[in-house]
Amino acid sequence: METFYVDGIANITMIDGVIRFDLVNITRFEKEKADIRPAGSLAMSLPALLRTYEQLTQAVNKMVEDGILKRNEAQQIVTDGTKSAN
Repeated sequence: METFYVDGIANITMIDGVIRFDLVNITRFEKEKADIRPAGSLAMSLPALLRTYEQLTQAVNKMVEDGILKRNEAQQIVTDGTKSAN
């Protein structure tokens, strides 16, 4: 199995029930502007996307519980669509 490192996702589209992610790498920063290069693409079914979402949510929650990450208000809004009452 190969391992690919990517810095993020540039675009997400859904065509005929298939979710496609354009993956990118940041090659350098110049005057606060990133030079972004395509790194590949990823395609998955809608059920696979939902399973992946659940797995990633569980992984992030575990990192928060273990003290590896600290959730701030902006992350809480993105995570569950509500503001936290910290």
